[in-house]
Amino acid sequence: MSPLLHARDVRVTSAAGVLVTGIDLRLAPGETVAIVGESGSGKSMTARALTGLLPEGVHATGRLELSGQAYDLAAARTPWQRIRGSQIALLLQDPFTSLSPGHRCGEQIGWALPRAGRAAGVARLLAEVGLPAEVAERYPFQLSGGMRQRVAIAAALAAGPGLLIADEPTTALDVTTQHEVLELVAGLQRARRTGLILITHDLRLARARADRIMVMYAGRLVEEGPAAEVMDRPAHPYTARLAACDPPVTHRLPALPTIPGSVPRPYAVSGACAFADRCDLAIEACRTAEPALAEVAHGHAAACVRPSDVRQVVAPSAAAVPPVAGPSSALLTVRGLTKRFPGSAGPALDGVDLEVAAGEAVAVVGESGSGKTTLARCVVGLERADGGSVEFGGRATGPRRVQYVFQDPYSALNPGLTVGASLAEALRAAGRPRSEVPGLLDLVGLPAAYARRRPRALSGGERQRVAIARALAPGAEVLVCDEPVSALDVSVQAQVLNLLSDLRRDLGLTLLFITHDLAVARQVADRVYVMHRGRVVETGPVGDVLGAPTHEYTQRLLASVPAATRAE
Repeated sequence: MSPLLHARDVRVTSAAGVLVTGIDLRLAPGETVAIVGESGSGKSMTARALTGLLPEGVHATGRLELSGQAYDLAAARTPWQRIRGSQIALLLQDPFTSLSPGHRCGEQIGWALPRAGRAAGVARLLAEVGLPAEVAERYPFQLSGGMRQRVAIAAALAAGPGLLIADEPTTALDVTTQHEVLELVAGLQRARRTGLILITHDLRLARARADRIMVMYAGRLVEEGPAAEVMDRPAHPYTARLAACDPPVTHRLPALPTIPGSVPRPYAVSGACAFADRCDLAIEACRTAEPALAEVAHGHAAACVRPSDVRQVVAPSAAAVPPVAGPSSALLTVRGLTKRFPGSAGPALDGVDLEVAAGEAVAVVGESGSGKTTLARCVVGLERADGGSVEFGGRATGPRRVQYVFQDPYSALNPGLTVGASLAEALRAAGRPRSEVPGLLDLVGLPAAYARRRPRALSGGERQRVAIARALAPGAEVLVCDEPVSALDVSVQAQVLNLLSDLRRDLGLTLLFITHDLAVARQVADRVYVMHRGRVVETGPVGDVLGAPTHEYTQRLLASVPAATRAE
């Protein structure tokens, strides 16, 4: 079959150096290719090079063949305005920022349609993505995350492109909404014969959804091949280690596997294997020359000098461990909590009861809109409940003893303050001296020198460690963690989850952990509460609830988990 897309020797450079080196990519009509890797691997930069949307000062070279038409990526006159929308559409991670907040959804979908019959075209596209026609009159802020992503898909497909590039399209969505959106995209692909490039850091999701997988690391393509082949028989140690970091939903591990270190700058590792410093298999040859991409099986290639030894880099799965039971007396008690927001169709909280014992970790799971974040915010006083009570050790919760860890540490930390200043401010509020800043950083696994840095100079995982340190500064006994790892790469997610486990053990911390990721809940929690439409519909030991759920809603949540993560 003639390729829909054939990109040859795609390179991306900036003033600092090479960011993406010599990527080749072929895509047939109706085919899905997943590009996976950690942040900094070059996935999104490659996508932006293919759509002419690189940041100022960043340039691409290479050749792009699209539906039989050839383009030079370096040419100043490449007709991107004609290519984007009509031939290639880009679907971004966060539809709330990719959609205009000041325009109704129907207007935004209709921008790519001819004026004649535009209203009918918008209604048809909304129906195609499973939304009622009245959504055309709504603004993005009036929709749920899943509905916004459906609107973004309708807008992306309005001009009938043959290729859709989806950059982390489901990262911010709960498991059932993620499943629905991906099923929607798959159905549209079949109906339209649209090619899909799926960019994700979740290798298991790629395995479940893609025909082929391309694994990128530090701007290089290190492995590619059929999805099942790459997942089941990885030929590059990076692929194997990345897959091992993904938490199982079937059992709890003593500690999640991690990849030590971080992704280097692509231009800092030229002339050698970029993964060598993080690799258990590295030998001298890995540090003296960059390995070429070579075939290891039919259609399966890897850039590694020791592909046959890759199975050695991942230790056998550790034996499952039972959750640690906390003391019987409740430290945090929630009784009959109710909350209704003005204009909402139903209550956000409808008589919620919850108990957390000292030293225990309790997870609250459910879809977006289930009430779990509202519950967490009421517990710490960021929202005022309409009714019910929240007690800490038999008394009203105190501002220092219960602290909040937010989903996005970058927005939670003051960008104008150094890390040291942010931690000193939290210490001062508790009457503790600034001299304790180095100890706090050490507690979360960061060097004392990081006190001089600002949040923008840190990685996502490092920022979340600082946010945890700040929550611990006032001497907190309970951490309320609201989706603290949902925006992190799977390898960094494993590091942060292991950190929370260590802190719980070493400091006797109590955790109330809000998450839509059932595999994360399995690794973190002793007990779990399942919320749906503001109510708790099932609760019990995490192994019982996730292993043999009795409520139909919990069963549906588990059924939505990608198959590759349900069985080991």
